[in-house]
Amino acid sequence: MGDYKLVAVGTDGSSSATLAVGRAARIAADAGAKLLIICAYERSSRPGGRDQAEAERALGDEAYKIIGANPAEEKLRDARDVARREGADEVNTVAVEGEPVQAICDKVELHHADLVVVGNKGLASFAGRLLGSVPAEVSRRAPTDVLIVHTT
Repeated sequence: MGDYKLVAVGTDGSSSATLAVGRAARIAADAGAKLLIICAYERSSRPGGRDQAEAERALGDEAYKIIGANPAEEKLRDARDVARREGADEVNTVAVEGEPVQAICDKVELHHADLVVVGNKGLASFAGRLLGSVPAEVSRRAPTDVLIVHTT
């Protein structure tokens, strides 16, 4: 496992994702690698006032941090805590606006991760087989090794 320098993992705060974060953290700790935790989110569709629109234009991708109560940062804090309890030393987090598969694959490529870890939630469901699931799509689209952890 010593070949991994950066392990990435996606989280949505679910119990399945938390198990995947734990496994990714143990792998990172064993390999002496950094851990990158990725959480995709969508902006609230609530209509905002002129001040909110101006703030969003000024802040761009960072607007979610101060506009409204976005749960992505809380999910990332919780995931970071799990990762540290599992032994990961260097843990970085990133919240990404957009669809989960694209967010994970983009950040894995951008940061040159050596491994991406996802839970198997959705793989065995009828909807997952019919429509596709996050782990299945990540395994097809990620530019690196993928570990699908049995979490459900």
